[in-house]
Amino acid sequence: MRAYVGIDLGSTTTKAVMLDEGGAVLGRGITNSRSNYHLAAEIARDEAHVDARFTLLDRALAVAGETGDEAVVFRKRLLHQFRKVQQMAQLATLRARALEEAAGPRLSHLGPALVTRVERIFDALEAEWKKPRLTTVKGSDFFRDQAASDYGRYAEREADRELRFDALMSVFDKVIILVENERLDLTFEGNIKKALERCLSGETPGRRARYEAAVLSVADTPLEIARSIGTGYGRQTLPFPKDGIRSEILCHGLGAHVMFPRTATVLDIGGQDTKAIQVDGDGIVTSFQMNDRCAAGCGRYLGYIADEMNMGVHELGPLAMQSTRTVKINSTCTVFAGAELRDRLTMGQKREDILAGLHRAIILRAMALLARSGGVADEFTFTGGVANNEAAVRALRQLVKENYGGRTINISPDSIYTGALGAALFAVRAGPSEVNPS
Repeated sequence: MRAYVGIDLGSTTTKAVMLDEGGAVLGRGITNSRSNYHLAAEIARDEAHVDARFTLLDRALAVAGETGDEAVVFRKRLLHQFRKVQQMAQLATLRARALEEAAGPRLSHLGPALVTRVERIFDALEAEWKKPRLTTVKGSDFFRDQAASDYGRYAEREADRELRFDALMSVFDKVIILVENERLDLTFEGNIKKALERCLSGETPGRRARYEAAVLSVADTPLEIARSIGTGYGRQTLPFPKDGIRSEILCHGLGAHVMFPRTATVLDIGGQDTKAIQVDGDGIVTSFQMNDRCAAGCGRYLGYIADEMNMGVHELGPLAMQSTRTVKINSTCTVFAGAELRDRLTMGQKREDILAGLHRAIILRAMALLARSGGVADEFTFTGGVANNEAAVRALRQLVKENYGGRTINISPDSIYTGALGAALFAVRAGPSEVNPS
């Protein structure tokens, strides 16, 4: 079957959306952006491809008459086992590279104790990630964040005066970049059989046969990429012809319009920039403002704060939500963020209160852009990765109400894919290309 792909190559994350010929979403994929932008685009596209296969599996199960609760449970188990196969392959590679680094010449002065403790850290990580629960790390999309958080937690337990925490973390920091730039086989076709084997035990012979037939038929279904359109901060590096590139502004405007047809104002906070966009009733951009001078007030800023606090970016929002008072932050300059953060902590202020202030400061910068673009109309749609941060959403709702009164604020669970969705919609409208980048 034909499919159309939109790729949003951001400075922090790279997203891909795959649509069918009717414009319906088949799959979505996301990965951390890296220095190798081509690889990031390929991995995001592979993840969208995997997600599309699971969408096709839903259809195949329905055709086979498997639409009951048992089929829903099977599908969830299969996806969970597939993600676990992916994540354990990544973890095994990370472990191998980390042990090579720990035993290498750069850290030879720390002796064999470093290798022993790194081994213990990964033994604990593997045991935790193998646990049969549905709350383990979610595959390749944010592998780096989850691995960093869990590795750091076990490194704290292993650290002492003989071998400091910084030395243990330096191993991880050195090799995670290498692992991210390795082209591992995380595809549906390469991993689904192993995942399937773990899901069929206990099923009746008839249902087992129907499940297996549905999965294998989906794996054999060809997916032809009819056209790809790229957008995002790094769009000029994508291997597409000039007519295969669209601006971020146009893609976010169209994507937000399709997700929420009554959208009039769009705010996108990405990794490297913030965009305030006004659109008409057809999703056509009428006005916009963009902060592209530095990463202040964007996802990169939050990433820097997370590094300073030895946390994952995904942990910042939940911690800020525990705040009982909001600390006023004087500057959102990324360069000075670490110094101000340490000063606040030295003064005895709580981490959650400082983070609440940081999130409010980020949204204050966005509000200034919105004002210059034409204000906040009803309806208002918040997109980008920061829209998944509950503390940022709380600050946004408060500030919109303070400045504009009651407004309908749309936030989709898939908000981070808005730009990629817009790009994919442009691809569908353009139709099949003579040369299809893969």
